[in-house]
Amino acid sequence: MNTLYPFRMQPVFRNYPWGGRRLGSVLGKPIGEGPHFAESWEIVDHGDAQSVVASGALAGKTLSQVVAEYGEQLLGIRHAQAAFPLLYKFLDAQRTLSVQVHPHDAMAAQLTPPDMGKTEAWYVLAAEPGSLVYAGLKPGTDRDTLAQAISQGACEVHMHAIPVTAGDCVFLPAGTVHAIGGGLLIAEIQQASDTTFRLYDWNFIGPNGQPRELHVEQGLAATDFTAGPVPLQTPVPTDRSHVARLVECDKFVWDRWTFDKPVELQTGGGCHIISVIAGELSVEGDPAAQSAGLGQTWLIPASVEAVTLTPRGRVVMLDAYLPD
Repeated sequence: MNTLYPFRMQPVFRNYPWGGRRLGSVLGKPIGEGPHFAESWEIVDHGDAQSVVASGALAGKTLSQVVAEYGEQLLGIRHAQAAFPLLYKFLDAQRTLSVQVHPHDAMAAQLTPPDMGKTEAWYVLAAEPGSLVYAGLKPGTDRDTLAQAISQGACEVHMHAIPVTAGDCVFLPAGTVHAIGGGLLIAEIQQASDTTFRLYDWNFIGPNGQPRELHVEQGLAATDFTAGPVPLQTPVPTDRSHVARLVECDKFVWDRWTFDKPVELQTGGGCHIISVIAGELSVEGDPAAQSAGLGQTWLIPASVEAVTLTPRGRVVMLDAYLPD
């Protein structure tokens, strides 16, 4: 008997100096007081960072507890493992983030403590005029060139800058040097890792009057200098007219759904993270019952098999899941 159901989770908030208030004012998150709410980790099982089931029979359980008790029901037989392998978040970047890079799995496994690598993708929800992301290095940039630029405070000269608007998607395999520009509200799907090597911080001085720590040698070692500049993703039509493929890699698949009448999501033996980015939606079997709008995220367990999604008007939704 299936004991799992589609559920929403209480997010984990992260405050950083580059954050703002749009997680609350735009996405409706209960962020409370303070000026620098940077990230809302919607679905996370990473050490002490744990999203918590919001309603139904599992209310109050952490994602780690749900994985431990219902591993195969949640993740599916093909994907059952000790921890939830993906992390889904929203980011509010009021200023440009540091230039950083994440390691691949093999390098991350050698760290203390060990971690997963971090391949990730961004979807732009809102962008102020002139907003940029930095994704990859310009052709011909090698380790020595980048190291010298970092030491001279001129890292951006060798970075590939891309103007972005709402609806753009960027895919960043582990080893890609990158930075999110100011004025952006972003949804991100990634491996469940929190390992970041900061290469350059735009000469930013923190609240304590000191620059933040850099990890230049580790970052250079993690960088894939063969990758070159990263283009924007081109959505690819699928055999379902309302679904476009944004990203497909060995770590996750990310689709964008657009629909204005009820549709069925089939889990296909794996769990799905679905998130509303426009309109309002109700999910069959959600104990909260009422429809929910922009910024609301559900975890659909593998064992649910199929669920009806009912829109109120036109809905745009992101759907992330593990590849076969």
